[in-house]
Amino acid sequence: MERRKFIQGIFATSAVVAMAVPSTLLAEEAKKEATKKGPNDMSFEEALKTITNGKGAKESDKIELKVPEIAENGAVVPVKVNVDHPMEEKNYVKAIHVLNKGNGNARCADVMLTPANGKGYFATRVKLSKTQEVVALVELSDGTFIQTAKSVKVTIGGCG
Repeated sequence: MERRKFIQGIFATSAVVAMAVPSTLLAEEAKKEATKKGPNDMSFEEALKTITNGKGAKESDKIELKVPEIAENGAVVPVKVNVDHPMEEKNYVKAIHVLNKGNGNARCADVMLTPANGKGYFATRVKLSKTQEVVALVELSDGTFIQTAKSVKVTIGGCG
């Protein structure tokens, strides 16, 4: 009789442990997933440092950045970048990067150009999760970077 109760006690204890341990482990895993960044998550500062190789960028009035002051839907915000710079063989706009300061991933678009493009211009639509600044970062053929930014008020967030 004693042995039977002992075995029943072991089974009851193991059943309780078997139910409690996985729920605890799942809760810890859920916490890790909630704080884990996605593979493309990058803050504005990290993106700027990565693109410019730590050089940074100077503010410039040679970049015309057109974005709406108020975006009704953050899922489709039109962005136009026009750079007042020559597109000659040794002096041209090498790249235009569209960044944001408020999404999980600051990089919206990266466009590489050559003198054959004829003009430093790019237009697209980007997703913005909330009211924030959109930044046009331009790389010139001499390795320097210039930028300009404008604020966009988002009424309905586009990044869920």
